[in-house]
Amino acid sequence: MATPDKSATVSRQRSRALRVLFAVTAASLILAAVVFFGVGRWLVVEDPLMKARAILVLSGAMPLRAVEAAKLYREGYAPEIWLTHSTEPAATLKEMGIPFSGEDSYNKLVLIHEGVPSEAIHILEPPIVNTADEIKTAAASLARENGSVIIIVTTKAHTRRVRLLWRRLAPGQGHAIVHAASGDSFDPRRWWRNTSDALDVVRELLGLLNAWAGLPLQPAR
Repeated sequence: MATPDKSATVSRQRSRALRVLFAVTAASLILAAVVFFGVGRWLVVEDPLMKARAILVLSGAMPLRAVEAAKLYREGYAPEIWLTHSTEPAATLKEMGIPFSGEDSYNKLVLIHEGVPSEAIHILEPPIVNTADEIKTAAASLARENGSVIIIVTTKAHTRRVRLLWRRLAPGQGHAIVHAASGDSFDPRRWWRNTSDALDVVRELLGLLNAWAGLPLQPAR
């Protein structure tokens, strides 16, 4: 039979355990809230602009990135703009007898519309599949041109992953200035309020995890 003293000890231990559990739960919830509300701002990084060998327009988010690149060109940050291109879906459509102009073709038209002369626009080889391919292609082109600085134009949520990929895939191959398109509507403070921003955050977090792990997940070809 339990004595009053023993019962009181057990009660105190149980009360202490409950307080610890409550504190841990509360701290976890606070940490989760900080991460949830802060992850959008954490994804967005911006490097100071400086003169560069070229401005690279990453594929996607057309025409935002090309418009921003043209603005930087007009401001005199670089003498050339580099575009990348993909084999798909052009190759598949060609087999079907369907003509297709790739994103690089439209980006070039956007750049020309924004005042960039055609001779200042260059499409890089080889074809790319994803951002990692674009980084490797741009780094190789920068080395061939004996350049030391390149400006990479992308969208806001994509900036941190681009910076990480350059550091992982092109170490010692020049300095990359990561720059977000000013016209991008991504709201880092309230990213959960619309599906487009939310999908951007999820995609970038998964992409960052893959990059940190050494890119074990490769795109389907």
